[in-house]
Amino acid sequence: MSVSTVAVNLQARHWQAVCNRDDLVAQSGVVVWFEGRQVALFYLPGQSTPVYAVDNVDPRSGANVIGRGLVGHLNGELVVAAPLYKQHFCLSDGRCLEDAGQALQVWPVRLCGDQVEIGQAP
Repeated sequence: MSVSTVAVNLQARHWQAVCNRDDLVAQSGVVVWFEGRQVALFYLPGQSTPVYAVDNVDPRSGANVIGRGLVGHLNGELVVAAPLYKQHFCLSDGRCLEDAGQALQVWPVRLCGDQVEIGQAP
């Protein structure tokens, strides 16, 4: 069984399966329900970190749209562009490149066999 993870403190975490690998769309986002909120999963096969998990709520508009954003590279960072106001959020840490006052929450995520799992705080 292969396991790939985001470089976030993975020790002492409980993992919750949120979907199957087949539910993901390459180079795009899908949204899952996790701990009472919407989380956008971005699947980037072939990358050293193939899955990222970030908050689906756009901090500027308050709309649940981040999972519909476009993934790309900007200034050497892997980002998602918010669909409404086009601000760019780093997938690795959630910070906004245009406005330091905006950020997305990020979660540790991993592929464990055919399951996509998000790390829960201990």
